[in-house]
Amino acid sequence: MQYQTESWSSFLPTRSVDGDPLGRIEKLASENAVVVFSKSTCCMCHAIKRLFCGMGVNPTVYELDEDPRGKDLERALMRLLGSSSAVPVVFVGGKLVGAMDRVMASHINGTLVPLLKEAGALWL
Repeated sequence: MQYQTESWSSFLPTRSVDGDPLGRIEKLASENAVVVFSKSTCCMCHAIKRLFCGMGVNPTVYELDEDPRGKDLERALMRLLGSSSAVPVVFVGGKLVGAMDRVMASHINGTLVPLLKEAGALWL
């Protein structure tokens, strides 16, 4: 399985997002066509990454358990989703798609592929 994992050290926040986890999430989510916030030990996160790789999409993955401020981002994602589970969370084209259930529902009902094409993550 191949996907792009970003090193957290290369994403030191600027003053505008320093101390603001939601601002940091927004910034990271808008920098690539498909962004997955994940944990390296999460089986649902693994399934989402496999789904995208199987479709020929190369998501950018941020492993929250490898980020020194990952707990803050995790809490912000839980608030954003209104859920007790923070991962996986998927953004396509800088827009929140949601957690595993929303991504799978979009895949099953046929709305995920057009969204990926619109974001430039899928060409076929």
